[in-house]
Amino acid sequence: MNRAGKRSQAAPQPSRGNPALTPKILSATLSNIMARNTHAGHDPVELGDLEREILLIVWRRGAITAEQVRDELDRPLKDSTVRTVLRRLEEKGYLAHSVENRTFIYRPAETQQRVAGRAAQRIADWFCGGSMEALLVGMVDSQVLDRAELQRLAERIAAAQKTEPQRSVPGNKEGRR
Repeated sequence: MNRAGKRSQAAPQPSRGNPALTPKILSATLSNIMARNTHAGHDPVELGDLEREILLIVWRRGAITAEQVRDELDRPLKDSTVRTVLRRLEEKGYLAHSVENRTFIYRPAETQQRVAGRAAQRIADWFCGGSMEALLVGMVDSQVLDRAELQRLAERIAAAQKTEPQRSVPGNKEGRR
């Protein structure tokens, strides 16, 4: 009671038991870009046909929405199917997205060449004891590469030898790139 004999009301104090008296905490989004959220070492050989088809579309376009992907596919698919595949490709580390006006914009998280390199390494591991040289020789012997491709490959190898020191690979005395 106060001096006038009236009861005074105390200001409510924060209480653990009463949610109405608990201070409110606000949160805000600081960024609208989804970075790669999983490993980049997923085995590209394990991608399904639809995943590969969508990944090729994203690489070709650079930045694309789920609706645009669906429009570019050769077959009719539900919007939810396309969004699920895009989300799975992001979980596997192939895509990243940003949000613009509540629309997800997907972009490649890895280059096509880097993914192809991992796939080629897997083939070399399976059939050539891990030797990229044996894989490339097999491609040359099987005439998989034409003269222009061989010339470009030789130029890339020569340029790489000038700029990068050779790395040592177990079981390969000469080193391998």
